[in-house]
Amino acid sequence: MQKENVETYITESEFMELISAAKDNDHEAIVKLIEIFKPDIKKISRYTYLSEEDVFSEIIVEFLEFLNKE
Repeated sequence: MQKENVETYITESEFMELISAAKDNDHEAIVKLIEIFKPDIKKISRYTYLSEEDVFSEIIVEFLEFLNKE
C-alpha cells in the first residue's frame, strides 16, 4: 500500500485570516496552522540531533510564543 502525499493548500488571504484568528486565541485556527506546517516540521527534524518529537515540540512552542507576542 502506498502512502498518499497529501498537502494542504490555502490562499494567502486564508492564511492571514488563520494567523489573525490564532493571535486572537482561536484554538481551531492554531490547530489548523500546526497541521499545515506539520510536514515541513517533520522534514526539518531529520536534520537535527534532537528527536522528531523534541524538534516538533520546540517549533510549536516558538510558534505559540510568536502568536502571543502582541
